[in-house]
Amino acid sequence: MSTSPTPQNTATDHTAMPLYDLFVIGGGVNGCGIARDAAGRGLKVALAEMGDLAQATSSTSSKLFHGGLRYLEYGEIRLVHEALKERETLLKAMPHIAHPMRFVLPLSRDMRFDTTTPISRLLGLVMPWLKGRRPDWIIRIGLWMYDHLGKREILPGTSSYGLKDTPEGAPLQERFKKAFEYSDVWVDDARLVVLNAMDARDHGARIMTRATVTSAQREGDVWQIEVQGHGTLRAKALVNAGGPWVADILSGVLGENSSERVRLVRGSHIIVPRLYDHDKAYFLQGTDGRIIFFLPFQTDFTMIGTTEAPHETDPLGAEATFEEKRYLLDFANHYLKTPLTQADIVHSFAGVRPLYEDGASSATAATREYVLSLNTNGAPLLNVFGGKITTYRKLAEAALAKLGDHVAMGPAWTAGAALPGGFTYGHDDIQINDLMRQFPFVSRRNATRLIHLYGRNAAGIFDDVVGASDMGRDFGHGLTEAELRYLIREEFAREVEDVIWRRTKLGLRLSAAEIAAIDDWMRQHVPLLVDP
Repeated sequence: MSTSPTPQNTATDHTAMPLYDLFVIGGGVNGCGIARDAAGRGLKVALAEMGDLAQATSSTSSKLFHGGLRYLEYGEIRLVHEALKERETLLKAMPHIAHPMRFVLPLSRDMRFDTTTPISRLLGLVMPWLKGRRPDWIIRIGLWMYDHLGKREILPGTSSYGLKDTPEGAPLQERFKKAFEYSDVWVDDARLVVLNAMDARDHGARIMTRATVTSAQREGDVWQIEVQGHGTLRAKALVNAGGPWVADILSGVLGENSSERVRLVRGSHIIVPRLYDHDKAYFLQGTDGRIIFFLPFQTDFTMIGTTEAPHETDPLGAEATFEEKRYLLDFANHYLKTPLTQADIVHSFAGVRPLYEDGASSATAATREYVLSLNTNGAPLLNVFGGKITTYRKLAEAALAKLGDHVAMGPAWTAGAALPGGFTYGHDDIQINDLMRQFPFVSRRNATRLIHLYGRNAAGIFDDVVGASDMGRDFGHGLTEAELRYLIREEFAREVEDVIWRRTKLGLRLSAAEIAAIDDWMRQHVPLLVDP
C-alpha cells in the first residue's frame, strides 16, 4: 500500500506543509472517481470524507449500470447515449462486482406515461385517443433506440416472447401475456466506490475517512483546508463532490455565494425473500407513469425499488417511510400472482440523490445530467452537481478536463483500466476454482462470495494463512477475523456498519448477536491495525 507524506502541522508557516495538486471533498462515487483519475495522471491528490466511503447516496442506489430507459421519454438522449456506451467499458473493468442482467418488461394495456414528459405531451397532441396510455409500439421503439444508442459487444439486444408456461411468467398474474426483454448491468455500488478509493491510494493519493472538512479558504493561488483530525492541508485546486451536501459545503465550509442548487430526492427500496427461480430482473410500469424494478439480490433475496420523493432533512437520516413501503408493495402486487405484505419485508433502505435543480415540476422529471461548475476567482474550485453511477468515470474525465488549464496533468487513462481485483471478463469460475485449489478448506459458496467481492485481491485475505485455523474466528456466513483484518488494512473499514452493509452485505444474514460480536472485535482491533 502506498501512502503520501504526512503534512507537517505548523501554526506559523503554511508553506512548510506539502502542497497537493488537487483536494477532493467527498468520498462517494464521484469524489473517489475523480481522485482515482487524477492520481493516475500524476497529480498529488488528497481526499477527505466525513464518514465512511459510500456512506450515503453511493451505497443506496438501485445498483445498476444502465442507460436509463425511461429517460428517453424526457428527451435525455445525450445522457442515455453516454451511459449506454459506458456499460460495457465498466463491466470489463470490474467483472468481480458487475455482471450482465436481462430485464423482463411485461406488457399491459393499463400502463401510462408520466404526463410531464416531452414524449407524452407530443403524443397527447398528435394521438389524443391514447389518453396518456403507453402503447407497446412506443416501448418497442424505445428499446430499439436503447439497443443502438450505445455500442454493444457483450450484451444481447431486445427480444420478445409470450409469458405463458415460462419461468419469466411464473411469478406474474395470468393477465400478463407478453413481454419484451432487454439488457443492462448490475453492479455492487458501495464496492465500486471502495475500489476507486483503493486505486487512487495505490496511485499515491491520500484517502482520509471520518475526516470532516471544517473550512477552506483561498490564500492567493492556494487553498488552505482545515480537516478535522488532520490539521491544515494546502492544494492548488479544490473539488467539491459532496453529493447531497454539495450546496451546504459551498455556502458553509467554503463561504461561496452561488445560485446553483441541488434537488434532494429520496429513493427507497425494500428487500423481500426471493420471488422467482431465475436470475433475471423485471422492469415494471405503473398506472401512475412511474416504473420500479424487481432485482435479484444476494442470491436469496429480491430487491424492489425505487420511489422518488422530495427529501427535506439530513440525508444521512433517510429511511424508507411506511407510505413508500406501502407504495412499493402495492406496485409489486399489481403484477405478482402471490401478493406481498409488510411481513415479507426483511430489510429496507433509502438514499438521497442530489439532482441538479433545473426547475422541473417533479422529482421524476428532474434532469439526471451532471453539471460541473468551475470557479477560477483565485485558486480553482470545481463544484459537482448531480450525476449518476453509470457515468461516474466520464464525469471524472470531464471534471479533470475543466481543471486541465489550471493544473498540469497527464492524459486520460481509465477507459481500459481494471479496478483492483479485476480479471478477464467471463473468468469468474476460473478465479473461484483457483482460490479453492490454493486454499482447499474454503467452500465453493464462500469462494464464490469472496471472488465476487474482492476478485483477485481475495488472495490478500489469506496472507500468512496455512490452514483453516489461521483464519481466526468465523463470525457467521464465512466472515472471519482474517477477512476483517483485510478490510481494515486495505479497504478503509473502521466500524461494523462499514463491513456488514457496504463491504459485504452480510447484514442481511447475520444475527444481532453475530453483529455485536463483530462490533466488539473491531473496537478492539481497529486501533491496532490502523496507523495513527
